[in-house]
Amino acid sequence: MDRRHAIYEWFRINHFKVDLTATCLLVLVFGPVYLLADRPLLFFISCGLLLPLAWRRTRPVVASGCVIAVCLIQWALAAEPVAGQIAVPLVIYATAAYGPAWASRTVLLAGLLGGIMLTTRLYSSTAESGIMGLTIGALYTVLIWMLVLVSWTLGDLTRVRRLQLQALEDRTRRLEIEQHQERQLAAADERSHIAREMHDIVAHSLSVIITQADGARYAAAAKPELATEALATIAATGRDSLGEMRRLLGVLRSDDDAPTRPQPRLSDLDELLLGFRAASLQIAFEQSGIPRRDLPAGAELTAYRIIQEALTNVMKHAGPKAVANVSLTWQGRGLQLDIDDDGRGAAADPPPAGGGNGLRGMGERISLYDGSLTAGPIQGGGFRVSAFIPYSEA
Repeated sequence: MDRRHAIYEWFRINHFKVDLTATCLLVLVFGPVYLLADRPLLFFISCGLLLPLAWRRTRPVVASGCVIAVCLIQWALAAEPVAGQIAVPLVIYATAAYGPAWASRTVLLAGLLGGIMLTTRLYSSTAESGIMGLTIGALYTVLIWMLVLVSWTLGDLTRVRRLQLQALEDRTRRLEIEQHQERQLAAADERSHIAREMHDIVAHSLSVIITQADGARYAAAAKPELATEALATIAATGRDSLGEMRRLLGVLRSDDDAPTRPQPRLSDLDELLLGFRAASLQIAFEQSGIPRRDLPAGAELTAYRIIQEALTNVMKHAGPKAVANVSLTWQGRGLQLDIDDDGRGAAADPPPAGGGNGLRGMGERISLYDGSLTAGPIQGGGFRVSAFIPYSEA
């Protein structure tokens, strides 16, 4: 089956080679007979009609023009029909199937007119006259017209089928390109999602661990019990971070046995704030208003991650003894988040070149829910992050 398909593909692609081989065979069959009969004029006419068939599919307009020109010369010389006249229906078919529309209509009209010219020439050169002669001439004309119309109709049907196949191939190619682009977009979106999750997990955990390690180092000599508490916090934070990383990597491996747990939501804020307070960050938390409806789980995760990232930045940039204020306000259109501090602000520790992944991740997260985010230093010192997440109306 594969060999047959390969042969078919070769014939379909190599039009000129196939047509040239067929033309050579026709010339060998229909040409030498006139040389043997010592009629060189008919030999040249027959070859002149057959040779253009080598280009009947690659250059149908040129091939049909050559055949029409040879037929006119044959008519002008009053030469009798030759075996090479088989090229006429073949070139009509090829032009209708592979040539432009105007060439297809032209060869159809030329074939019909040529039938009249041929029968008129034959009728005028014979001794027959009267009703019988007109009847025979009309019959010949109708037969030639039928041959021309059948050849042109088959060629036009071939054209329609070829255009349909070409349209299907183009559609398939476009679908493949679109699917490839969709896969690339999905992969890029998934990479961004993974980068945000890993940044939130690693940056938060490492900030707590670094803060506690510094505190334990300074307290080890004066107050060993504080160092012990700091080391316990470091161990707990490290275990939680390791569990989150294992969960994330397990999902990436598509391992059904990988442990998973629900993503954090606003109801888990108390645990989050407790962890920051254990890391010696002073936090004032305030929540006001009544939610008109529940936010989607993804929107609550976005709010949770924004608070987590903002407080992590406070620990990293605000300096010692900074106080952070977290405010959640339920409004008529959605949830307003405000996280600010009274420390040095981000200007004291500018991000490295190409950095700012935390703020960029916040913006990417909140844009998925048509929200807004602003972040910047506060006049007089400190830094503020404000975000608004609207309700997703059905």
